[in-house]
Amino acid sequence: MPGWDETIGVIAGSTGVMIVDTGATLRDGADLRRTIRGVLGREVTHVALTHPHFDHVLGTAAFAGVEVFGAAGLGELLRRGKDELRHDAVRQGVAPAAAAEAADLLVAPHHQVHGQLTVELGDRQVLLANVGPGHTAHDLAVLVPGRHGEPEIVFCGDLVEESGEPQAGPDALPQRWPGALDRLLALGGEDARYVPGHGAVVDAAFVRTQRDALAARFGVAPS
Repeated sequence: MPGWDETIGVIAGSTGVMIVDTGATLRDGADLRRTIRGVLGREVTHVALTHPHFDHVLGTAAFAGVEVFGAAGLGELLRRGKDELRHDAVRQGVAPAAAAEAADLLVAPHHQVHGQLTVELGDRQVLLANVGPGHTAHDLAVLVPGRHGEPEIVFCGDLVEESGEPQAGPDALPQRWPGALDRLLALGGEDARYVPGHGAVVDAAFVRTQRDALAARFGVAPS
């Protein structure tokens, strides 16, 4: 996505389409919905939110009528934190009116993921895994199993970042972040492709290197 370089995922099955994160504004969400419809000829049916930062959740209301999934506790955080999300979006450059509109219409997840949850999209199964806390207290990963020799795909949210250094804001739990990356690597394995919350697709070695750098940065013993 332009602006904050967030990476959006789309998973298409025979009976359903899931989007991973929805952008920073309602306009972002509407543009994504229109683009996906143009490519696939079908509507999005499921939304997975990887964590509660404005650039990943504020476009959700553009996907009216879909099933929304998030890590356990994300819904309550979004409901009570609308003003904080709006202020954060404006601080980062979102127009105040656009931030206010998106925050007012913010959609909380309908489904909480405590451990792991499988979502059926027809001929594709998607595994949602609550692998946090780390980058936030509510980090969700999305695993798309490989088929026909394809590698597994893991959407990581901002637990992994490629286009810049991982960002540890005031809601991060840095002492627990390396452990979250260990769980992420166990989920996908050595041959998976890992899609960071910002930037290009990486491999397991990149994730492990970032994990070790975070452990050193925050004084966490190697696993």
